[in-house]
Amino acid sequence: MQAKSKNALITSRQMRALEENAEYFGVSLLQLMENAGASLAQEIASRFANDRKVVIFCGLGGNGGDGFVAARQLLAAGFKVDVVLVGKHLDINHESSLKNWEALESLQDAISLLEVSDSSALPKVEADLVIDALLGTGTKGKLKPPISQAVELINSIKAYKIAVDVPTGIDADTGEVLGVAVKANLTITFHKGKAGLMEAKKNVGELVLKEIGLPSEMEQFTGPGDVFLATKPRTATAHKGDFGRLLVIGGNEVYSGAPTLVSLGALRTGVDLVYLAAPSKVAYAISSMSPDLITVKLEGDNLSSSNIEALKPYLGLVDAVVMGPGLGLKSETTDFVKRLVDAVEKAGKPLLLDADGLKAFAKFKRQLKVPLVLTPHSGEYAILTGETLPENYKEKASAIQKTAKKLNAVILVKGKVDVICDSQKVKFNFTGNPGMTVGGTGDVLSGIVGGLMAQKVDPFEAAVAGAFVNGAAGDFVASEIGFHMVATDIVDWIPKVLDDPMSHLKVRKPSGN
Repeated sequence: MQAKSKNALITSRQMRALEENAEYFGVSLLQLMENAGASLAQEIASRFANDRKVVIFCGLGGNGGDGFVAARQLLAAGFKVDVVLVGKHLDINHESSLKNWEALESLQDAISLLEVSDSSALPKVEADLVIDALLGTGTKGKLKPPISQAVELINSIKAYKIAVDVPTGIDADTGEVLGVAVKANLTITFHKGKAGLMEAKKNVGELVLKEIGLPSEMEQFTGPGDVFLATKPRTATAHKGDFGRLLVIGGNEVYSGAPTLVSLGALRTGVDLVYLAAPSKVAYAISSMSPDLITVKLEGDNLSSSNIEALKPYLGLVDAVVMGPGLGLKSETTDFVKRLVDAVEKAGKPLLLDADGLKAFAKFKRQLKVPLVLTPHSGEYAILTGETLPENYKEKASAIQKTAKKLNAVILVKGKVDVICDSQKVKFNFTGNPGMTVGGTGDVLSGIVGGLMAQKVDPFEAAVAGAFVNGAAGDFVASEIGFHMVATDIVDWIPKVLDDPMSHLKVRKPSGN
């Protein structure tokens, strides 16, 4: 694994996802908060004598919790410390922050704690050092009272000002000033730099990066945080179509189950509509399986280029396309895949190719002008590239990423450890179990990824989340009935994993690999 680049940046979304994944792999938010607060205090102690008076302004979330830890650590180092909580401690909405607040409450003889729920109650402050731990990297939208007044107060104090992670009032991703922002002399940020800090140098001052115990390797593990990245909030005013439409193309006179499983998997992700296009006899059979499926009945026993015109109206309606499961490999079907890929590209829709669709694509493979996701197992990858992958998943990643770069695609290679690559990023997924060798589980995976893509999720993030969700759902099934599962069992667990991905901790294997 490569060491972390000093110039590497991380977005606020990615940082939140990484923190959730870290907890999933055994590094709790409480540990990360302790590390952040301790590193903050150590940096201050290395710069200033401990006869300085420190006032720490804290918010109700995780950034405030970092401030609480720093207060305790600075007290231990001999500093005189006051803490101003902007809000009521009863409203602290972060479990780890609350624990660290409670630790400060036991030290009230040594640390002054002031709760300010109204801007009129903000104190006059005399201090040598002022620490801004009000709001962190997730802040969006214009600041509101009393936070905005607290920021103005901090800026008015004649003291050396230190911001925790990001100056309050600066958008960590863009550098935008959210109405008003702290003007810090020093900003101490954690794990990686944030793009917004590079754009807001007048507010950031000197920038120092501190580690909090998150190795670069952990960024490459899938987890519940990746589900967070791929999940769209559903408001009460949502309408049909707001969560996407997906076109699934597959099936022949032998295989009707594969495209059905893709469609059912997609529906369980929350996509609003799935159109399943298949040869008419297959489509009628599929219609009898589930009333939830909308079938598009195409002429012929196998799909051919003559079916393209009938599909074009649907390409205009949908937000993404999944093609391949159950198609078969007859010559007319291979030609159909090539022509349909052209039509999808012309329509400007993201495309996922799996199974027979992927095998057909191998004969004419090229870069597309639309997002492309390929989901082969190792055998299909060999057909696609003519290369056999090594067994070690880290060595696999190097070979897969080269292919991803050549095709400008996201490639998800299914296996004991799923490997997901695009031209720049690599992720490893450890969910899943030997019971998932049963037929159809890969079709469900394609449905999950396709369903997320139809909801406008970034293709790489959709593939990463899909791998985690599919494997975790299979693990829940195994925990209930053992390895004697069928693919439809997995479909039924998809909503549970999407709604509460951290619950997989109950069945997760002790080791990540």
